[in-house]
Amino acid sequence: MSVNVRIPTILRTYTGGQSEVQAEGATLAEVIADLEKNHTGIAARVLDDQGKLRRFVNVYVNDDDVRFEQGLETATPDGAGVSIIPAVAGGC
Repeated sequence: MSVNVRIPTILRTYTGGQSEVQAEGATLAEVIADLEKNHTGIAARVLDDQGKLRRFVNVYVNDDDVRFEQGLETATPDGAGVSIIPAVAGGC
């Protein structure tokens, strides 16, 4: 399955500045593996040392937060949009 992955500004150094890239995979785990194959280093920013989604990185397949779906096993149907959104902190 081919999906469109939206890349946040902080991770665009891994995609040559591209804000959106194509990736293949039937699940989010496969999509991240394909991203890593084509954009080395990006998986380490999305996954922790145990291979789970990092705590402060939110990932959506279409409009669904994968943490409330099947996590890395969330299906990524052909043409789906995957958004990687790092948490933002700050304030006074």
